[in-house]
Amino acid sequence: MNHEQRHSDSLPYTSVHAAFAASAARYPDHDFLVVLPETAQVYGIDAQTLRYGEALARVDALAGRYRAAGFGLGHRAGLMLENRPAFFLHWLALNALGVSVVPLSTELRAAELEYITGHSELDLAIAPETRHDDLRAAALAAQRSVAICAADAAAIPRAATAPHARTPDADTECALLYTSGTTGRPKACVLPNEYFLLAGDWYNRIGGLCSLRPGVERLITPLPMTHMNAMAYSTMAMILAGGAIVALDRFHPRSWWDSVRASRATVIHYLGVMPAMLLGAPQDASDRDHAVRFGFGAGVDKTLHAPFETRFGIPLLEAWAMTETGAGAVVIANREPRNIGMSCFGRPEAALEVRIVGDDGQPAPAGEPGELLVRASGDFPRRGFFRAYLKDAEATAAAWEGGWFQTGDIVKQDADGQMYFVDRKKNVIRRSGENISAVEVESVLRKHPCVADVAVAATPDAVRGDEVLACVVAREPLSEAERDARAAGLVQLCLAQLAYFKAPGYVAFVDALPLTGTQKVQRAALKDLARTLPGTPCCIDTRAMKKRQD
Repeated sequence: MNHEQRHSDSLPYTSVHAAFAASAARYPDHDFLVVLPETAQVYGIDAQTLRYGEALARVDALAGRYRAAGFGLGHRAGLMLENRPAFFLHWLALNALGVSVVPLSTELRAAELEYITGHSELDLAIAPETRHDDLRAAALAAQRSVAICAADAAAIPRAATAPHARTPDADTECALLYTSGTTGRPKACVLPNEYFLLAGDWYNRIGGLCSLRPGVERLITPLPMTHMNAMAYSTMAMILAGGAIVALDRFHPRSWWDSVRASRATVIHYLGVMPAMLLGAPQDASDRDHAVRFGFGAGVDKTLHAPFETRFGIPLLEAWAMTETGAGAVVIANREPRNIGMSCFGRPEAALEVRIVGDDGQPAPAGEPGELLVRASGDFPRRGFFRAYLKDAEATAAAWEGGWFQTGDIVKQDADGQMYFVDRKKNVIRRSGENISAVEVESVLRKHPCVADVAVAATPDAVRGDEVLACVVAREPLSEAERDARAAGLVQLCLAQLAYFKAPGYVAFVDALPLTGTQKVQRAALKDLARTLPGTPCCIDTRAMKKRQD
């Protein structure tokens, strides 16, 4: 029995849709999806609350229409639907048929969309009509026959190929989630139904300070459904608990607490940037006027952790996981002592084995930092993890070198087993919760005629954690005025080719890059250099140009 087929019979449900249908049968009149007025206005839809019973009826009607159009097991569907109710309804409907979904950010530009369309071999795409031309162009460039329809699914084109005859089960691919790598274009994590079911199950049984009450909880999240946190943890936790999901279009600091109160949220999901912004607002008598029991997230500034909890009366439970690890390797500080203000993310459960190793591959002494290696305990070390990187067996094997998943995160563990996040080993920039591949940004910047060489690194940002900084070696000497113009041109190039958050927030013109003897960029030296450049004459601050593109 291979690791993809090893324990389907141990799960109570065979698919995400089956789990949802079970909750709808148990809680037909409970709220499932809540769309607040502010979110509705952004999306141009009606504010609404959809209950489980009526949601199931809409999901099954949609599934029938997709089945009639010839879609089923073996097909993949791109969902460019943001956090709209349509995302959940189409995902569940397609999942019922065994169709895998590929969440597509609306920030994707031409080069990115073409790559994902071809790499994932999309058969279907559901998106607002304003993006249909972009999807058609991507399909044409990728030489794919892609059926395209709107969120209302008023007209679903026929599938170009027939579905497989097999019945979907827990091992069936449920989704592809793209995650930025360190050496090129984003990798696609193949995630079976089991991955999502185990994530929801983990959340519902972990207990402690984040215990979920069946049929009661209301979880509010501003995180995008294109990420595993919202799609696998928030959504599946509420589906298995019969709770309500309050999905915002994004994080709005000024109206956040109004949204929390209006939705009667009992759980919030956060990114590290959020507490900093919320603490920046003037104190108010209503700061503790809410029903929130806990926050679930990662990356809160350790100097702000205690002040936030004191002011707002909410424990922020720091957790660690990756798209690749799912519920196979997740750790959360859900029990006291949480060691607040120390970047502590708790103790691993017995179901998880961890190793912390130094650069020599040997175990790091207690309290000393090293790379975190993880695997599930027992006979199936990959249980709950991603299945593979799509079409990249070499990268999958490298990630599991020696039978342990190599996380690329530097952590330390004390004598009591508590774990503390230190830094990221991988060359990935983490900006406001988005993982950005430096290599991907560099490949675009090299297209500009003024660039002789370029390297991209993270530089600290007080609000966003990291900001993207590009070190550029120009082909010819530039005056101060020319540097400003060139910097703007480089950022505009990135904004045209990449999601806005990937564009450089700083462009530094340097005489040379730190290189190894084999002429490769010394990433550690580059990272150190990037910290010193903002505020110097050669470094242009382009952060004001980084805005969402309409």
